[in-house]
Amino acid sequence: MNIPIPKLKAILLYFGTYTDLKFLGKVKLMKLFYFLDFMHVKKYGAPITFDNYVNLEHGPIPSTIKNLIDTAADDIDNSILADTICFERPDGTNMCRVIPSRKFTKNDRKYFTPSELDILERVCQRFGGMNTRDTELASHSEAPWNETHLLESIPYTLAAKDRDCQVSEEEIKLLLEI
Repeated sequence: MNIPIPKLKAILLYFGTYTDLKFLGKVKLMKLFYFLDFMHVKKYGAPITFDNYVNLEHGPIPSTIKNLIDTAADDIDNSILADTICFERPDGTNMCRVIPSRKFTKNDRKYFTPSELDILERVCQRFGGMNTRDTELASHSEAPWNETHLLESIPYTLAAKDRDCQVSEEEIKLLLEI
């Protein structure tokens, strides 16, 4: 993962501000990161977080970000995200709901390029009101999920196999090397 921690925190605040919090659990959050990175790859040729994605049962997950989120949920005292998010477990559910510490502000925008803000907005517009299951199913319909097997790493270049990709596999490879 090549993303600075302040930028990661700003992404979490963005998702916490512009999605329906009743649906924002850890599983959906992982899918939002997936769509953030892979939609940016499909349009601009490079991811935002550069995290390593892995094919898991509920869809692709960013491995380093998942570990940071798990620590925030299970050991908040040792979490670098403690000042940004916390979690609650609604009665009668297995959900671990993400609760942002505050709203995303104009000051948080400084961490993003215009293209990154564009994709953040698109991800939240498309998936913000969706429940976890529907978001998960959407991730399962994409080539990066379908072209890999359980526990395999998901290369960003697989985004080029989706019909909505606007860049070639070669362009993605080149931009990942820069």
